[in-house]
Amino acid sequence: MSNKYILDLYSVTNNTLKDIILEYSIKGKILVHTAFFKHSKTVEEIKSISEAVGEITSLVNQSDELSAELINYLPKGLSYEDFEKNKNHFLLTLAIELGATLITSDTSLYEIAKASNISCIYKRPIASIPSFTKYFEGDVMSLHLKEGTYPYVKRGKPGSWELSRIGDKILTRADLESLSKEIYEIAKSSYEQVKEIDRKASLIAQLDNYRIVLTKPPLSDGIEITIVKPIKSMKIEDYNITPKLLERLEKQAEGILIAGAPGMGKTTFAQALAEFYYRKNKIVKTLESPRDMVLPVEITQLSKTHGTSEELHDVLLLSRPDYTIFDEMRDTKDFEIFTDLRLAGIGMVGVVHATTPIDAIQRFINRVELGMIPSIIDTVIFIKYGEIKETYTLETAVKIPHGLTEADLTRPVVLVKDLQTDEPLYEIYVFGERTFVVPIKKGEGKDDHVKNSILSIVKKYAPASETQIEKKGEKYILKVPISYYYRLQHKASRKLEKIANKYEIELQLVPV
Repeated sequence: MSNKYILDLYSVTNNTLKDIILEYSIKGKILVHTAFFKHSKTVEEIKSISEAVGEITSLVNQSDELSAELINYLPKGLSYEDFEKNKNHFLLTLAIELGATLITSDTSLYEIAKASNISCIYKRPIASIPSFTKYFEGDVMSLHLKEGTYPYVKRGKPGSWELSRIGDKILTRADLESLSKEIYEIAKSSYEQVKEIDRKASLIAQLDNYRIVLTKPPLSDGIEITIVKPIKSMKIEDYNITPKLLERLEKQAEGILIAGAPGMGKTTFAQALAEFYYRKNKIVKTLESPRDMVLPVEITQLSKTHGTSEELHDVLLLSRPDYTIFDEMRDTKDFEIFTDLRLAGIGMVGVVHATTPIDAIQRFINRVELGMIPSIIDTVIFIKYGEIKETYTLETAVKIPHGLTEADLTRPVVLVKDLQTDEPLYEIYVFGERTFVVPIKKGEGKDDHVKNSILSIVKKYAPASETQIEKKGEKYILKVPISYYYRLQHKASRKLEKIANKYEIELQLVPV
């Protein structure tokens, strides 16, 4: 190994440098380019450079076989700003010309040096705590920073949050450039930190539990950084999951859609479901972009960003997991992968944006043959405000479609049913060249079914106009005039109890 060493001062922290010199028993001359000092702009950079120089001086003073020297090599006509833009190129060129060994903690520089047969010592950087983590205290869900505005955070939980200003100083471009550089440095220097998408004017990264979306001009009208962190990890047992749905997830559901509007907690539930299947001794993999689920190391998380659709399809098809959690299905390629893997016998859980459960199902219409949909999707779970609001099942029947009467119009129909009541809510069928999605009882959900069932019993013993039904959570309170209360209690209590058991609710009879 050479007795000359070129130091990449920006990427090697003082502690890492000390470890390198001791671990590799470095003896000789450490060369540091003057551009590192000339081009330092921020207070953080100057402080970091000063600490590193202090460490080098200390090490040199302690060793008779170690020295340090500043170099000022810049090709004619180039400035220190050019060095900053092309730092890796200059350092590599210098290493070749001087026959020196590079010392760096920059993964990309190390990979280039290795590919170019340039001597290089690489030390994985010591993990640092990002400066933005100080804002994530208590119930903070996300941090929103943009130049020219005040910093804001969202506090609360999915579907129930408020936007709060957290500072009195308007953010400048320099503030956000400093934070951007910190994020880029952490993302590129550690294997645990993943740059999911890195484009000229945008970055999507996952730093530990933090999802970062960074945009800059010309893509956006200024530098903007949005950082999101899950408030807490959930287990299936933490949800208001009914025994019927739990049994279906354990024994029957293999084509599952988790649907809901953005920010309602779909990914959190998908994460809980992944852990649920893992605890059931199933082989589980995820397909994400970005990879922001916090899961046991035994669950392999695949990135849609770093692999082609064909590659991901082949990997999943040949490795044959019991369940694949496909987070954020967006384009036709995503639906094709989901469909093909499901038809190959792999259990699939897809997360889709939809304002209603039926909208999620309709995302598959015109992408696959209608008759195949129940073979691809058998269960739809709709998440709202972080809770399970509705659950649908799908099956195929040959019948006269709802609303038609002629017997010769009999055809295959996809029935969409309420899981809890087993009552059909929609029918999907082809008539002519069009596909129709027809509500069976328009506007009726579980609440309507429960209330109508209760009233059908009550009206036999008390005037419906004088009866009130209030709902609190899964509890229904039936208020009747006191003059009819004892009659209802005597004549209808068993029938009302059957309704409560059927819909898995609590029903209380109250005199008024």
